[in-house]
Amino acid sequence: MKTKSTKRGRPPKDNPMTAAERMRAYRKRKRDAGLKSVRRWEPEEGVGTRRYSDHRILDARSLAMHCKIAQKITRDPNLLNIAKTNLERWNSKSKDPQPQYLREWEQILERPWPEIAELITSMSEDATRLRSSSPFAGVLTAAERDQIYEAFRA
Repeated sequence: MKTKSTKRGRPPKDNPMTAAERMRAYRKRKRDAGLKSVRRWEPEEGVGTRRYSDHRILDARSLAMHCKIAQKITRDPNLLNIAKTNLERWNSKSKDPQPQYLREWEQILERPWPEIAELITSMSEDATRLRSSSPFAGVLTAAERDQIYEAFRA
C-alpha cells in the first residue's frame, strides 16, 4: 500500500529561480505591461486643484523618513542611542509638567527595537502624531534627508 506524501504546497521544481531572478522577472512583467517605478511624489495634474492636502504630503514625507531611519537602525542598532540622547536633552530643557509626547516617547524607546520600528513606520493615527515630535533627528545624514525632501517637492 502506497502512502501519500504529507508535504503541502507545490511540488519542488527541478530548476527553481532564486529570489533575485524572481524579482527581475516580476519587474520585467511590470515594465512590459507599461508600468514604471515611482521614485518621486508628483501631484496629479489638474485644473489648479490639489488632490492631497499639504498635511498628507508632509505626513507621507515623514513616513518615508522614518522608514529610512528604521532601515539604518536595523543595520546599526547603536544609532538608537541618538534618539535616546535627544529625548534626554529635551527632558532636561522641558518645564514641569513634562509634555505628553515626551512621556510617550520614553515608554516607546524602552521597548525592543522591532516594536519601535513597527510603530515609527506604521500608518496609524497615533504613529503619524508621534512622528511629528520624533526624537530620531540626527539618524539620517543631510544627503539622505535631502533625497527624501527632493522626492516630495512638487
